[in-house]
Amino acid sequence: MMTPSKINVSKNKKVLTVTFDDAEYSMTSEYLRVYSPSAEVQGHGPGQETLQLNKQDVEIEKLNPMGNYAISIHFSDGHTTGIYSWSYLHHLG
Repeated sequence: MMTPSKINVSKNKKVLTVTFDDAEYSMTSEYLRVYSPSAEVQGHGPGQETLQLNKQDVEIEKLNPMGNYAISIHFSDGHTTGIYSWSYLHHLG
């Protein structure tokens, strides 16, 4: 399992930078919100995804560790249910 060596939120709360041994990925808050792994966004099966619109102004309010395998990201639009595993963050990067 790939584990990040560093996770950083930009001062303007619009970019999350995740560093793995092989690379550093900077992802916007909009991108992370639109591709949230939550059931609210992804649905419960193929074809059940919900298109996320008007997320360009969303900010990252808080990161919460989820054991040793993931973080949850709390966004300024109230979305808090996505659990971003290390492998999913690496995939998004």
